[in-house]
Amino acid sequence: MNTATKLSGFALGLVTVFGAAYGVGSLADPVAPAAETRHDDNGSGHGDEGHDEQGGAPAHLPGGLLVSERGYTLQPAAAPAGQFAFRIAGPDGRSVTRYEVAHDRLMHLIVARRDLSGFRHVHPEMADDGTWRVASPLVGPGAWRAFADFTPAGGEPLTLGLDVTVPGQLTERPLPEPVTSTTVDGYTVTLSGSPEPGRTSRLTLSVSRDGRPVTDLQPYLGAYGHLVALRQGDLAYLHVHPEGAPGDGRTPAGPTITFSTEVPSAGAYRLYLDFRHGDAVRTAEFTVLAGDRTAPTPTAPTPTAPASTTAPTPDAGHGTPGHGHS
Repeated sequence: MNTATKLSGFALGLVTVFGAAYGVGSLADPVAPAAETRHDDNGSGHGDEGHDEQGGAPAHLPGGLLVSERGYTLQPAAAPAGQFAFRIAGPDGRSVTRYEVAHDRLMHLIVARRDLSGFRHVHPEMADDGTWRVASPLVGPGAWRAFADFTPAGGEPLTLGLDVTVPGQLTERPLPEPVTSTTVDGYTVTLSGSPEPGRTSRLTLSVSRDGRPVTDLQPYLGAYGHLVALRQGDLAYLHVHPEGAPGDGRTPAGPTITFSTEVPSAGAYRLYLDFRHGDAVRTAEFTVLAGDRTAPTPTAPTPTAPASTTAPTPDAGHGTPGHGHS
C-alpha cells in the first residue's frame, strides 16, 4: 500500500543544507579507513562481498555503500539553487583534480530514490578546484541516494554513495513486479537470463521498435548499452558493461546486448539499461530476483535530519519522477 510521507531535510543550494546532507550521509554509511577496506576488481570495477584473511569484517563490499573508502570521501559542496555540487577528498584531505577516463567520462553521477524510482545518470563538469557541478538531477521530493562513480588517477575504479533528502509531499512507490519485457518511448526491451548470487550470470537485453529489431544502436559511453543495478533495501550499486565493444569487428549494433553480471547476494534488484538510438538516450527498467526469494532484504540505517534543517521544495520545473541523462 502506498503511504504518503512528509519529508523535510535537505535541498541543494545552501551551504548549511549541504553541510547537513554530508552529516547524514556519514551517519547513514559505514566509513571505513583505507587499511580496513579492500576493493577487488571483478571486471566491472566493483567488488563482491567477502571476509578478510583474519576472519573479520567484510573485505569486499558492493559499490556505493560507503561515503568514504580507501582514503577517498564524497563531500557535498555549496551550489546555487537548481544545481548539485560535490567534491572528492583524497587521502591527503584535498580535493582530487586528476581522474582517469572510464566509460568515456571522468565522472558518472547516478541518483535514485530509495524506493528505486526516479533514476537519473548525469555527467557533471569539474572546476579547477576539483568541485563537480551539474544541473540538479533530483527531480522531486524524496530520500535519494547519490553515487559518484569514478577512477582517481593512478588508482582503481571506485563508487561512493551519499544520502540526500529533498523535502515535499511524496507517495512512496512499491517496487514493480519482475517482468521480461518493458517499453520506453516506443521501444520494447526484452530481458532474458537471471542473476545468480556468487557467480557470473549472462543477462541479454534485446531492443526492438514497432515490432522490428533495432540493429543500428549508437555507441553510448563506449558501448552499445550501459547497465546499472541497485539492490533493494541498501541500494548496493553494481555497474557493468556489455560483452564486446563498438568497432571491435565482432560486436553487432543490436538488437541484443549481453552483460556478464555478478550480484553479491540473494534479493530483488532494479536494472537500468541506458541505450542510444536516433541520437537520444533512453532508459529501460526491470526488476529481477536473484537466488532465494525468501532471503531477507539488506537494509541501511534511515538517517534523521536535524530539526533545524529546512529548505524549500524544489521548483516544479524539475519535473516528475522518471529517468534521464546529461
